[in-house]
Parts: sequence; C-alpha cells; structure tokens
Amino acid sequence: MRELLGSKIHKATVTEADLAYIGSVTIDSELLDKIDLWEGQKVLIVSNTSGARIETYVIRGVAGSGQICINGAAAHLIKKGEEVIIIGFKFSDTPIEPKCIYVDQNNKFLRYL
Repeated sequence: MRELLGSKIHKATVTEADLAYIGSVTIDSELLDKIDLWEGQKVLIVSNTSGARIETYVIRGVAGSGQICINGAAAHLIKKGEEVIIIGFKFSDTPIEPKCIYVDQNNKFLRYL
C-alpha cells in the first residue's frame, strides 16, 4: 500500500487567516466536490508565497464562496492573500488518476490539470 496524490487545488488564494478558530482549513465546497476531498480529510498546504508547509484537515465552506481560510495556529504561517497549493492523498495498491484543478485569483474553477 502506497500513499499517492489523490487531489490538488493549484494556485488558490487564501481569503482569510483566522487565528481564533480552533483549527483546520475551510474550503469552498464546490472545489471539494470537483476533486473528491472530504470534510475531515487530511491535507498538505504549501504556500507558493512564503514556502510554508502545513498539514491540517478540511472543513466544508459555503458553495460558490471561493473561501480558502487557514484556521488556528497555521494562520501564523500562511496569511490572507498568499497563493497556495492544497494537496490530498489516497492509499492504494495500484496507481491512481488524481483529480487536480487550477483556479483563478477568486478561487473559481478554471480547468482540470
């Protein structure tokens, strides 16, 4: 069994960074559905802006909102306005075809990669 890339949101823009929130990342549910990420699933977030890398879990955001909110202590590392890549992984015994999307500056779906 290997851990493989299962899904990716490429070049998303952080819309909020909420230190007071308990933790996790809130993502527009339309984006989650396009790449088959589940609420509660572990993700790796990589900032193209600062180079920070964090692991956290997903919270479903409002559909169509474009919301990408870094919550809790991670908001010290990744700030509002940063460009990020959000990566989900899957375990498999065989190669899989990941679902990867590219979004615009408002986190609206542009195309599959």
